[in-house]
Amino acid sequence: MTRGELEHVIRACAEVAQDDDIVVLGSQAILAQYPDAPASLRASVEADVYPRNHPERADLIDGNLGELSLFHETHGYYAHGVGPETASMAPDGWQDRLVPVCTPMTRGATGWCMEANDLVLAKCAAGREKDLHFAREAIRHRLVRPDVLETRLATMPLVDETRESIARFLAAEFARSAVESADEPRPPGA
Repeated sequence: MTRGELEHVIRACAEVAQDDDIVVLGSQAILAQYPDAPASLRASVEADVYPRNHPERADLIDGNLGELSLFHETHGYYAHGVGPETASMAPDGWQDRLVPVCTPMTRGATGWCMEANDLVLAKCAAGREKDLHFAREAIRHRLVRPDVLETRLATMPLVDETRESIARFLAAEFARSAVESADEPRPPGA
């Protein structure tokens, strides 16, 4: 998905849900901070969203703009209506750090996207291979900071064993990323 496609999804969701504020939780939230995010982070054709002021209308989004809908068939991407509970494992304060994506076209809707560090931690908590791949890629492309992740990880509603497992995963990925960047060829004079 591209930034323009995400903006289209946000506008369509706002129209369907009659709510000008749409929260974006899934991987495509990365496009708020990084509109030109690497392709490896934009592979999904799905945006996980809910209407900020009317979360109960997420089903309307799913029914009208979801997978296999006419919207999906027409555009090749879609909205997945979810609930706020989807972010139940996110770091404390994630809602205060949402990054806006304004869509000034016909309907001036705003997408409120999960901030990159919060997104990576939520992906780590989910623990699916695709989520861990996303986290690896965000680290590899230096879109998140180890100190911020460490601080926020401590605020997540996780059992200690899970928190420690995520901390080990993050440390290993940052170490791997450092080694890979040290091995990259440097242009002459750099």
